[in-house]
Amino acid sequence: MGEDVPQIPVEEYLCSRIRRAEQALMAHHEAVLRGHGLTMTQYTVLLTLSREGGMSAAQTARACGVTQQSMASVLANLEGKGLIRREPSPVHAKVQIASLTDGGRAVLDGAYEEVIVLERALTAAFTPAEHASLCGLLERATAVLVGQTPQGRGR
Repeated sequence: MGEDVPQIPVEEYLCSRIRRAEQALMAHHEAVLRGHGLTMTQYTVLLTLSREGGMSAAQTARACGVTQQSMASVLANLEGKGLIRREPSPVHAKVQIASLTDGGRAVLDGAYEEVIVLERALTAAFTPAEHASLCGLLERATAVLVGQTPQGRGR
């Protein structure tokens, strides 16, 4: 390390703090979602479909940040549970468009009501100015993380 880089203990590294916060968030969401029979990816798919309407598997995969192969499995599982339906696209006969069923909407609404409790608790833990500042700082940190990520690896 260079002489002008401050030496700080590992437990104070920003990456360690971000990772701990992300782990706590995921543990909370996974526990809540498990009670609704969902994984985090399944919840994300249901939430995406509720906001965007019908989508192809490729569109859903891109929106949720997973591979098309993973998405095929997730959609098949959700369809098997009756939470989504897939119908042929009116534009491309080989493309299936996924959309929420009434049952999928009900499961999503129930899960969302529990997930939003954490969002409200986090918001209440900060003043409006602190909340705005934290959001800005996290956006800046995310931009640095994305900018430092080598492209083409791990995909």
